[in-house]
Amino acid sequence: MLKVAILDDYQNVSQEFLDLKKLSGKYEIKVFSDSFIDENDAIEQLKDFEALLIMRERTKITENLISNLKKLKFIITSGMRNKAIDLDATRKRKIIVSGTEINSNPTCELTWALILGLARNIKPEIDNMYQGYWQTTVGVELKGKILGLIGLGRVGSEVAKIGKAFGMEIISWSENLSLDKCKELNVLPSNKEDLIENADFISIHVQGGERYKDCFTLKEFEKMKKSAFLINTSRGPLVNEDDLIIALSTNLIAGAGIDVYEKEPLPSDHKLRFIPNALLLPHIGYVTAENYSIFYTQMIQNLEACVKGEPLRVIE
Repeated sequence: MLKVAILDDYQNVSQEFLDLKKLSGKYEIKVFSDSFIDENDAIEQLKDFEALLIMRERTKITENLISNLKKLKFIITSGMRNKAIDLDATRKRKIIVSGTEINSNPTCELTWALILGLARNIKPEIDNMYQGYWQTTVGVELKGKILGLIGLGRVGSEVAKIGKAFGMEIISWSENLSLDKCKELNVLPSNKEDLIENADFISIHVQGGERYKDCFTLKEFEKMKKSAFLINTSRGPLVNEDDLIIALSTNLIAGAGIDVYEKEPLPSDHKLRFIPNALLLPHIGYVTAENYSIFYTQMIQNLEACVKGEPLRVIE
């Protein structure tokens, strides 16, 4: 019987979307809800499994991990892109990697939750209400403000549309910015420096990788308006966390809304957790019932197709 590991089920909800009893006759399935202590721990716990069902960008599937999982045949990830998988290593081992569809609108929606939360001081006001206080901060309006988008792809475009509905002026920069897309969305193309200096809210929507790593460092924070906010729902390494801590602690910028981090889960003693003008969420951009239903349903479809020798949604 094929041994299957479901990884990274932090909320322990996979069984709400999968009928494990129905699958028990075909597969020996184990659910891992906790993250691994380190890579050696992952190797030890996963050494007997032939298939891994994983959530994108949670457990890192490195060359070392792959080379030590001698029985591994299939890796199935949520989404059709997962930077945490070393695809060169899987190709060498002839391990089939496949993915699933994913809704992009939840990340856009969460971006606006963070923008609105920062603009109207939602977290401190909620905290203060439970402490017995009443109206302790003064917020800012979105109408007439400048929204700077780093990236105007699938998510960035949706964020731009909503920004327009709020009456904001939208500007955008990326290394491969489409002028046709800017024209279509009535977005003003910009260079990076002008965007950083002029935007009241800056939201990041580019892919991870070396191209945009440390896209925001102390140099960028020093050029931002002191009243400006940074939002990152894309990838943790795009923002230098040490520099972000300095910028928030010294009020170089007004605040930041962050859903992604260099190390995840974010350590309980991480300095970001103790900064009052940081609005933090635990990487829930794609975490919705609708997405999880797609992920787990298609993961099992992919697994069954792999077993039959007719893999679906293969990631090359």
